[in-house]
Amino acid sequence: MEHVSFENVDITGGFWKNRQDINRNTTIHAIEEQFRKTGRFDSFALGWKKGDPNQPHIFWDSDIAKWVESVSYIIAKHPDKELENKIEEVIDHIEKNQDESGYFNVYISVCEPENRFKNREYHELYCAGHLIEAAIAYYNATKKDRFLNLMRKYADYIETAFAKDDITGFVTDGHEEIELALVKLWHCTGERRYLELSEFFIDQRGQNEKDVTQMENSGFVWKPSYYQSHLPVREQFTAEGHCVRACYLYTAMADLAREYNDGELLYACKRIFDDIANGKMYITGGIGPSCNGETFTIPYDLPNQTSYAETCAAISLVFFSQRMLSLEIDSKYSDVIERVLYNGFLSGISLDGKSFFYENPLEIHPDLGRKDRSVKEGYHTHYPAAKRAEVFLCSCCPPNVTRLIATLGNYIYSVKDEVCFVHQFIDSNMEQNGVTVTQTTEYPNNGKVVIKASGAKQIAVRIPGWCSSYRIDREYSVKNGYACVDNDGCDITVEFDMQPVLFQASHLVCENSGKAALCMGPVVYCVEGVDNGDLLWNIRISKDFKAEAVYDPRFGAKTITADGFRQDKTTKAYSPLSDTFDKIKLKFIPYFAFANRGESEMAVFMRIKD
Repeated sequence: MEHVSFENVDITGGFWKNRQDINRNTTIHAIEEQFRKTGRFDSFALGWKKGDPNQPHIFWDSDIAKWVESVSYIIAKHPDKELENKIEEVIDHIEKNQDESGYFNVYISVCEPENRFKNREYHELYCAGHLIEAAIAYYNATKKDRFLNLMRKYADYIETAFAKDDITGFVTDGHEEIELALVKLWHCTGERRYLELSEFFIDQRGQNEKDVTQMENSGFVWKPSYYQSHLPVREQFTAEGHCVRACYLYTAMADLAREYNDGELLYACKRIFDDIANGKMYITGGIGPSCNGETFTIPYDLPNQTSYAETCAAISLVFFSQRMLSLEIDSKYSDVIERVLYNGFLSGISLDGKSFFYENPLEIHPDLGRKDRSVKEGYHTHYPAAKRAEVFLCSCCPPNVTRLIATLGNYIYSVKDEVCFVHQFIDSNMEQNGVTVTQTTEYPNNGKVVIKASGAKQIAVRIPGWCSSYRIDREYSVKNGYACVDNDGCDITVEFDMQPVLFQASHLVCENSGKAALCMGPVVYCVEGVDNGDLLWNIRISKDFKAEAVYDPRFGAKTITADGFRQDKTTKAYSPLSDTFDKIKLKFIPYFAFANRGESEMAVFMRIKD
């Protein structure tokens, strides 16, 4: 199945058009400002000396690379000479400071030049991968090949150092990324050896003695599974370790499964995806419950208040799901993409586009987050932040957000055998290889979608997993979660019944026993103290609630008022059981919009009252 590129899709209105406008007009500039303040841009001049402020970090190359990649996607649709010139300045630094061999890395070059490709934890190949992706994006946007040629030279050196001469201290990277970047480089250049180099890294993972020695001698406490190095990739059937590293690896595995028609890789990817979707993913689409290494743990370990759910991890799950959708037409993959986009990803950025969450919890009680500090300074149980920040020491998430929003068009349509698939419901126009589509909708604020297409014999419309009732004004047949309609060039109208619904977690998720989360369409909702008062754990939602949904322009989505109850308050530590409740009206807002009105309690899952 051929996915339609964002370059051939115009998002013309509605919810996501607004987010893309904020991304282009505000967020990309806010990130640039913070990256300049913290020295990230200056570091590319390789001028830092010991004793200077803003010592480079091992991941700074990737921060700037993702910013450049994001800007490249933006200018591909909205040319901007000023932004283009800023990219050119970065390229100037790379060209001037790149080693004759092709090597370029800010941290190693100025801090530990003697340790080039010696430490698996130093993110050199991760940074190289992001620079390669940035170079490809910039070339596609401008057709200027200077950056691309510099990164090809770097990729050639990586091939020599790792695959040919074996002169490195490790074989596979500690943080995956180079693998999927090399597949893109092959597609961009036609040089098949880049695909083969990606295959080399994939095949070596989990079965190379040099990597085992590195892990044993690294001083880190992580097990091989943290790096997805516990088994050869074709024998890995569960999602393990650091979530972002893992899903970048799984993305590359799916890429290679497609390029090589590798059934063993595909089987492993399918097992891993199901392991994530069926027991290791939050209702918001977030993954990774533990702050301990930003990792997957055991199935159904999905705590609310201490959930980590890194923004980058949600984004990596979108990448993996998209690759799986290209291999196998099944709505379960596009359902996960939708769940992530509207919830666990979008919560990672503020409504004004200027600040970010690294972690995305499902419950916040600010006072509990401060409690241990009164016992001992510097010692405390980890609780996620209650408000967003403009920049982080490890600021991988902000430029990852911008590149996903800029390329949102990648996830809406695909074409196969004269069938045009509509995966996501976004007001948009598409034209690629003689197929054109116009989609008109107010989704997610309305379940009505009108599709008009030409150049395709059939239109296949995803039936969302959240939807129990829908209407299509044509005859249709459903296969793998898609309703297939013969296309005669006239409007096709689909209406999804979009009502507030309570969703329960599996009985295996211990924290949510007797609780439910309110959802409407693809949007997960939450309650905040700013609307409902404090002590949110003391309120209940009626099992047979009545609800009213009203559009709120502050959020670009609807808020919901529903019947609820608040239990009698008492300051006594313990008292006889009481069944006395006051009836109240609960106000729910979209989960993605929490923490935009000051520090406040927040909860997604609530107790149910009969």
